[in-house]
Formats: sequence, C-alpha cells, structure tokens
Amino acid sequence: MINKKILFSVLMINMIFAQQKLGVVFSETIRLNFEEFKQVEQQLQLDLEVIQKEYQAMATQLDSMVKEYEQQNLMLSEDLKKAKEQDIVDMNQSMQSFQLSKVGPNGELTQKQAQLEFQLVEKFKAAVNSVAISKGFDLIIDGSQASLYTKPTIDLTDDVLYELRKTNQASE
Repeated sequence: MINKKILFSVLMINMIFAQQKLGVVFSETIRLNFEEFKQVEQQLQLDLEVIQKEYQAMATQLDSMVKEYEQQNLMLSEDLKKAKEQDIVDMNQSMQSFQLSKVGPNGELTQKQAQLEFQLVEKFKAAVNSVAISKGFDLIIDGSQASLYTKPTIDLTDDVLYELRKTNQASE
C-alpha cells in the first residue's frame, strides 16, 4: 500500500514537471559580461580608493603628532603634555569614526554598494521576467549556483544579457 502511494506520488511529480517549461540563467556570467555591473564595481573601487587616501592622510597626521610629542615630551609642561596627548587620542578617535562612517556596516560606501546592487538585481530580475514571458518559460533557475550540466536549449543567459543591454540603451 505504501509503495503504491510512493509510486503514485513520483509519477504525479514527474507529470507536473513534464508539463513545465524550464530555463536556466547563469547569473555569474551576466555579472561578468554586463557592462553596468563592471561600471558599478569600478565606481565602488574608486570611492574606496578616495576613502583610503583620506584615511591615510589622517594616519600620516596622527603619526606626525605622535613623533612631535615624543620629541618634545621632556621639554613640555604637564598641561601641554596632557593637551597634546588629548589631541592624539582625539585624532585616533576621529580616524575610527571616519572609518566606521565610510566603510562600517552602516557606512556611506556600504549603503551605496547595497543600493547599487539592489538596482542591478532589480534590472536583472526584470530582464529574466521579460525573457521568461516572451519565450513562454514557467520556471527559470540560476545555474551559477549548482548546475553541472545544462542543455543548451534551456540556457537563457545570452537572452537575458541581450535584454539587459537593450533596456540599458533605451534608458540612456
């Protein structure tokens, strides 16, 4: 009795999937070949380089403050020593605050990256939906995650890439 139920379930599942038109898109290929993904990565890299230069300038300034303090330490009054020590502590805290505000979990660059990635994912989803509807596919999966073999006739990666480029040109 149980074997009949299992056999019946397997047959039903096969019939359901046999009627579905399946497609595959390799998102990693899209990411590597769609120009806008590359542009976003380049922009984020440039922004990071600017942040790193600013941080390095602050680090250089802190280093100078520490060296100056060490050189003048013996000649300074206690009040002046405390003031310079406080300046060094303040500069160190400023650097930490700067780093958090720029590249921390809620930093400017982190938020910008999330926003740009969200916009790209939305474009990608729209392109996949457009291809799925125009070609009559019921289900499209991401082959970049686990596909070892994909029948070329169900690989829609080039179609989605074409749709993304077409949509991108129309919006320019």
